[in-house]
Amino acid sequence: MATMVSPSLLAADFLHLDSELEMINRSEADWLHLDVMDGVFVPNISFGFPVLEAVARKCTKPLDVHYMIVHPEQYIERTRKLGAMMMNVHVEACRHLHRTVQEIHQAGMKAGVTLNPASPVSLLEDIIGDVDMVLLMSVNPGFGGQKFIENTIQKVLRLRKMIDDSGSNALIEIDGGVQNETAPRLVKAGADVLVAGSYVFGSKNPEETIHELRSL
Repeated sequence: MATMVSPSLLAADFLHLDSELEMINRSEADWLHLDVMDGVFVPNISFGFPVLEAVARKCTKPLDVHYMIVHPEQYIERTRKLGAMMMNVHVEACRHLHRTVQEIHQAGMKAGVTLNPASPVSLLEDIIGDVDMVLLMSVNPGFGGQKFIENTIQKVLRLRKMIDDSGSNALIEIDGGVQNETAPRLVKAGADVLVAGSYVFGSKNPEETIHELRSL
């Protein structure tokens, strides 16, 4: 199976969002990754529903919505109305994670859960069979362009074993510091989906960069 690529809109040129989305639509990108930040759960604010709704109207790729916010469960219905394929919530932000995952599924979306760099994969043991994807943050959430955290490789290996041992079908997605040096190692360790922001949007030829990531 080809490696899946989910370019992160956070690194796009927001003055030319129309043409950036046209590029994504033309490209081999599998999904479009949307980082929603609230300035509370993470130390930054990104964009909210006016931008999400505009992107949903233009983008032909499935939307991979990653909530870096407190109380993400309050936005399940609005996310469903966007037509999002995946709603991804942080383990650290959900007091009742199993209930939130159930509600995301009941809304007709795939459910993803995210772990911050310091959160161990063992936190997922009792829910791994219920989720469609696990996103491992390979940088501290809140800002793009950070240096890759090396421990992520070992974390992917541990998570891959947990998924295989449990019989779960969950995909492993990686977000942060994905580029030509880290991407092959992540795929070798067992990652299925690569989120790439500045590496794609800052590239001289973003479509070719996406193609190269998918070829790993």
